[in-house]
Amino acid sequence: QVQLTESGGGLVQTGGSLRLSCAASGRTFSDYIMGWFRQAPGKEREFVAAINWSGGNTYYADSVKGRFTISRDNAKTTVYLQMNSLKPEDTAVYYCAAKGGVLVYGNYEYWGQGTQVTVSS
Repeated sequence: QVQLTESGGGLVQTGGSLRLSCAASGRTFSDYIMGWFRQAPGKEREFVAAINWSGGNTYYADSVKGRFTISRDNAKTTVYLQMNSLKPEDTAVYYCAAKGGVLVYGNYEYWGQGTQVTVSS
C-alpha cells in the first residue's frame, strides 16, 4: 500500500549536519505515523523520531532531542529528518517507517531500504 524511499545519508564530521528525506508513495491515510529508526552495528534498532501526519505532533528519543527535527511537507508526501550537532554515536543505518493509526509506539508496517549515516570523530 505504501512505498518509502530514503535519501540524504552520507559521511559528515562531528558537529555537522545532514538532512534525510523519505518519499512516500501509494495510499495515504488520515491517521498516519511516519517515523525514523536507526540501527548501529551490534545494537538493536532504535526509535529516533516520529510525526503524526494529521496533527503534526512530533516525538523524539531522548538521545536526539534538541538536535534532530522531524518535519513533513504540506502535501504530506515526504518526511524529513534534520540532524544537527551530529556525534559519532549517531552513526547508524537510518530507516524511514510508517504505520497506520495514532499510536507512535507499535508495529510499523512499511519500511524504507535504509540510508547510512556516518559521523567521523
